[in-house]
Amino acid sequence: MTLRVLVADDQEIVRTGLAMLLNSRPGIEVVGVASDGREAVTMARALQPDVCLLDIRMPVLDGIEATRQLHPIPVVVITTFDLDEHVYAALRAGARGFLLKESGAALLDQAVHAAASGDALIAPSVTARLLGTFATGRARSKPLEPLTDREEEVLRVVARGRTNNEIADELFISLSTVKTHIASLMMKLPARNRVEIAMWAYDNGFA
Repeated sequence: MTLRVLVADDQEIVRTGLAMLLNSRPGIEVVGVASDGREAVTMARALQPDVCLLDIRMPVLDGIEATRQLHPIPVVVITTFDLDEHVYAALRAGARGFLLKESGAALLDQAVHAAASGDALIAPSVTARLLGTFATGRARSKPLEPLTDREEEVLRVVARGRTNNEIADELFISLSTVKTHIASLMMKLPARNRVEIAMWAYDNGFA
């Protein structure tokens, strides 16, 4: 199955470069490019891509509001600034991932596939810095049901930006077991995806 992706960035050279990188990956096709958030929303509603890749800072309509309006189409946000408070706001708005523009084709590929499958990916190199910075001062919340010891272990690893395969290797459990724990965490916290699981972990002192 080929994933259909829409790319939006206000800089022509950036959106062209992102489109070229994505089109170079097997199983991904860029079906549209937009120069601002409003154009991205209009195009996405017409084209119904599997995933949208949006810059945070765009004219007319920024990536945060565009993310809200595009729901339930999965969105991955990209930025030049790994500690930008707008990135955190976009994740709260429902984005299924966050990458730096310099992340490269392989990580873009992973993020697009994760978003399309209902998962989410934050660039591992900036997970702690991003979420840790904005965790200070936020109210803590209790899970709907107590977490098991293993769920707490998985929670801590998710908060470090690890993929399911990496979690399985680190904790010596099967991939299916990881997915079961992730699903349980989403239900108990509650969280819509692993990005929100990571946020909860930082909010509540698990990372």
